[in-house]
Amino acid sequence: MKKRILALVTGGTFDKEYNMINGELFFKDTHLPEIFQRGRSTLDITVRTLMMIDSVEMTENDRSIIAQNCKRTESKHIIITHGTDTMVETAKYLAESGIEGKTIVLLGAMIPYKFGMSSDGFFNLGAALAFAQSMPNGIYIAMHGECFDWDDVRKNRESGYFVHTKNQS
Repeated sequence: MKKRILALVTGGTFDKEYNMINGELFFKDTHLPEIFQRGRSTLDITVRTLMMIDSVEMTENDRSIIAQNCKRTESKHIIITHGTDTMVETAKYLAESGIEGKTIVLLGAMIPYKFGMSSDGFFNLGAALAFAQSMPNGIYIAMHGECFDWDDVRKNRESGYFVHTKNQS
């Protein structure tokens, strides 16, 4: 029996589009259905768009909406597309919100998916799907092929990579 996966969309660089005329990035719609089709996914995935915002604009109310959706769903496996700037703060909020019995994986991209082969979004999404199905219940961040515990990760703004905050042996 296939695991039912809920994909929650919140925006972030992952889903941004590029305006060739003025050079600005903007939101139009999520790219998840297209990516799942391109990746030939046979998983049972429900995509739900909650918001399309840059994560620096995310409020406590937005995080509450994300948490409520995680609590209310029957799915035990959840992925959340999210902007990388405040992904760790949202993961902490979810961990402290009393969600139990679910595996939740947040993911993002440093380069928008629509930028093609230079984007890390496709890779991060595939990893997040795998981690959501294989990790024990808890809150995680999937970036660059790694699965970080919510309380052992930060975005290194100099390198553009997510790194562990605790000692790694």
